[in-house]
Amino acid sequence: MNNFQTTGLKILSVLLICICTAIPAGAEEAYELDEICVVSSPIIEGNVVDRYAGQKTMVSEDQVDNLNAQDMTAALRKTPGVNISRYNPVGSFGGGEGGTVFIRGMGSSRPGSEIKVYIDDVPMYMSIWNHPLMDLMSIDTARSIEVYKSPQPQNFGNAVAAVNIIPKCKITKGVTSKAEIAGGSYDTAIGTLESGGRFENFDYYIGGGYRHSNGHRDHSEGETGDVFSRFGYQINNAWNVYFFGLYSDNFAKDPGEQGADPSEREGTYETSAYLTSLTLSNRYDKAGGYLKIYRNAGKGDWLDQPADTEGVREDLYNNFEFYGIKAKESFRFWEGGEIVTGLDWEYTGGDYKAYYSDGSTDHWDGDDFTMVSPYTAISHEFGSKDSLQITPSAGVRYYDNSAFGEEWSPHAGVLLGFDSWTCHAGYSRGVVFPGLDVIVFSEEVIPVLGESWKDLDPEIMDHYEAGVSCTFGKFAHADVTWFYNNGKDRYVFVTSPSAPPVYDNVEEYVTKGLEASVSVNPIDDLALFFGGTFMRADPSDLPYAPESTFSAGLSWRFLQVFTLNIDAQYVNDMYVNSQARRATAENSEKVDNYTVLNSKLSYAFELNSSDVHGTKGTVFVAGENMTDTDYEYRPGYPMPGINGMAGVNLTF
Repeated sequence: MNNFQTTGLKILSVLLICICTAIPAGAEEAYELDEICVVSSPIIEGNVVDRYAGQKTMVSEDQVDNLNAQDMTAALRKTPGVNISRYNPVGSFGGGEGGTVFIRGMGSSRPGSEIKVYIDDVPMYMSIWNHPLMDLMSIDTARSIEVYKSPQPQNFGNAVAAVNIIPKCKITKGVTSKAEIAGGSYDTAIGTLESGGRFENFDYYIGGGYRHSNGHRDHSEGETGDVFSRFGYQINNAWNVYFFGLYSDNFAKDPGEQGADPSEREGTYETSAYLTSLTLSNRYDKAGGYLKIYRNAGKGDWLDQPADTEGVREDLYNNFEFYGIKAKESFRFWEGGEIVTGLDWEYTGGDYKAYYSDGSTDHWDGDDFTMVSPYTAISHEFGSKDSLQITPSAGVRYYDNSAFGEEWSPHAGVLLGFDSWTCHAGYSRGVVFPGLDVIVFSEEVIPVLGESWKDLDPEIMDHYEAGVSCTFGKFAHADVTWFYNNGKDRYVFVTSPSAPPVYDNVEEYVTKGLEASVSVNPIDDLALFFGGTFMRADPSDLPYAPESTFSAGLSWRFLQVFTLNIDAQYVNDMYVNSQARRATAENSEKVDNYTVLNSKLSYAFELNSSDVHGTKGTVFVAGENMTDTDYEYRPGYPMPGINGMAGVNLTF
């Protein structure tokens, strides 16, 4: 534990002790809590379809709390269409099977990934190997999480799916602070502290968190820590500006395959990064949008890993950097119509150094490239929902990558609305450019690849989707979505007996399926959720693409002061591990199907002392894998059996 994280945990502990010791003996008297109308929806907040027929799934801060999720993978583990991997209770080891998310079978390509991750719409991933590092996606910053399961050129580019964290901010006037401390199995310790305020035209939100666990197996220790801030100013009725900053510092260890030689363990993966963004936004009757400038940089250091030479260990220090500009404006020049215009410009760079236990060293001086990506879209609403409303749309995004050339990404869609029913259908093209990974592989890892990377084209995925949703008053909401993804030009290196290996765009794949979910509120104090995904993949050994998954959740408030949250998931057997960038590569490792049940019971209280007036809190106990199921995300890496956590949080 470094000094910063130790100090942070001490501050949290002292704060909680001070508040609790301020409670006089009389605080045990009976009191009444403010009435809560409806409990939070379990699992997800809901699915949202924009006027361009693009759908996203929202997971709010409430769902994160209900799931007792301590990181991004845990927060999304029950989201329909999403699968996860991990080794440890706390911390993600690297950016592959050690801890990441997969969306409708996408995201397993290594090096590289079809999925991009963002915080405040700013890219946050390892540029050198071109894939996410989930420990950098601080869950403490999240007011909500957006999951885009398909290409949506009107919202993002250079990916076929995306995850974006919307940072916390203070909406109402006044000051609110929160603190939480918890502990549990495997010497797990958790502490968070945050405060937000709004005064006239100024608002702020600052906070941080620390998590540590020794893990359920030898050498499965992990730790995450972060601090963040958001400062905003309302210039006038139309213009607003805010600054967001984040620093994150984490590590996770590889426990190794059960029963294998300990020397085969992959060591420790350390990550750290800082992110800054400045956003100027506007909102008028006929227009609205924003201008964002950003920069973030960090590292993903893979330490004490086995080298290619037997008996030699390697420390690999990877550095990444992004900076850029995002601009977007929507114009409503006529009744029912909208035109969106935008432009993204991004710089990507990175380098690495390697040190070996035999005294030798290696380094890659690095490389960089830039990409400019303007886009536009148009839509128009005909009719009204009282009778029938039809909203057709179309648009296109253009890419100009300094290393890999140009490409276009068109999309078109239609919305039909009638009363409480909404239907959507659309087509969109996903474009994924190669990253620095192809350069470093060609120059350092497999030098015989030569300059073949310069001839690569971006990967293309043609996406088709149709769905229907219906709201049944306050009682229920249901969604059904059909999707079909046709991927081509996946870049791999191709070997030949008569020639050296080269990079080429030769691989294809298809994923197709159906997602369905229903949220039910039979009474104000009870919320239920059921969801399922049915999917087929070609090739059939595509990793993390199970044929079926089901999730369910329950949130129930009873006796006014107790809340019970239960979530469960079934995952069909599936192929796992990274999808290698090698032509005709086959995946042979599979894990069995499993069902996991988790729960959380909370007791709400209010401190009625004059010294701590207005302070509320909850005491909670949470259990994971309540049925003690044997399951794993990678063969030989068993996940924890039944385990628990208890804690207290205060709002004042």
